[in-house]
Amino acid sequence: MEGMLALIQQYGLLVYLLLFGYCALKSGWLPLFAGYAAHTGALDVGYVALAAFMGGYLGDELRFALARTYGTAYIFLYRYPKGLRTIGALPIGLTSISWRRFSLLNACSALAWVVVLVGGGFTFGATFDSFGVDSLTALSLLFLCVFLLTLYRLWNQAAEVKTHQQ
Repeated sequence: MEGMLALIQQYGLLVYLLLFGYCALKSGWLPLFAGYAAHTGALDVGYVALAAFMGGYLGDELRFALARTYGTAYIFLYRYPKGLRTIGALPIGLTSISWRRFSLLNACSALAWVVVLVGGGFTFGATFDSFGVDSLTALSLLFLCVFLLTLYRLWNQAAEVKTHQQ
């Protein structure tokens, strides 16, 4: 791990640009690791948070521009399940939600995402090594289950509203 942290310190700005690009494209564990690296002093936590936020925010803005909008809950939830964030903003762009509303909700969601991942990596940096890959996989599965349960409930609520309107 020390070799990895030394490499991070050596490449400085390039690491933040890589984090930005990564966060623009997907929502894996790199922000959590970057928070841990900031905890060790290899990175600056402010720049890590800024790169993760801007990457997450602007990546979704670009995907939104390619399509259009969907729903408030979806905007807050799609960035968490592994693999979904990469294309998550596309269906939102197909709806009639205004870009301004999407942008505001997207910024709030990206901020919450950064606080959870970067803050988690920074805050729990001392115990990060004891987590191991199995625990991180379990946490990812937990997020997926919460997402699917929430999506199921929203789907049922929308169906009930539609039934009552008819």
